[in-house]
Amino acid sequence: MPAKPIQLPRELVNQILHHAQSSPELEVCGLIGAKGGMPVSCYPVENTAATPQLRFQLDPSGQIEAMRQIRERGEELFAIFHSHPTAPAEPSTADLADAAYLDALYLVISLNTKGVLEMRGFRIKQDKSFDEIMLILKTD
Repeated sequence: MPAKPIQLPRELVNQILHHAQSSPELEVCGLIGAKGGMPVSCYPVENTAATPQLRFQLDPSGQIEAMRQIRERGEELFAIFHSHPTAPAEPSTADLADAAYLDALYLVISLNTKGVLEMRGFRIKQDKSFDEIMLILKTD
């Protein structure tokens, strides 16, 4: 049975895409908080990977701070996002190997699309394979 599509508020999508465009040569990353299952907040976190052009690693102190803010606002972790400057909007081998939050949605943004950004959602499974989740832009 296919997974239920996920609605993302336009304002939140705009924040994520703006963050991705702010450093187009690097993978940017962060967390998304939700209330009642609805994504509501974007928490950019510094990418501290040794090669941030090719992979992402959430800065540990930034991740802890983002998780603290999520908790204090009564939210729960909903998604982890990152961009791919030159690769498609799907999890790379490194993304799959490093995935630690299997309950979270993974959002991948590709900047390799000639002017139009692409964002896709995935659930990463225990065996490190993935299922794509349909994303719907919520306009109200």
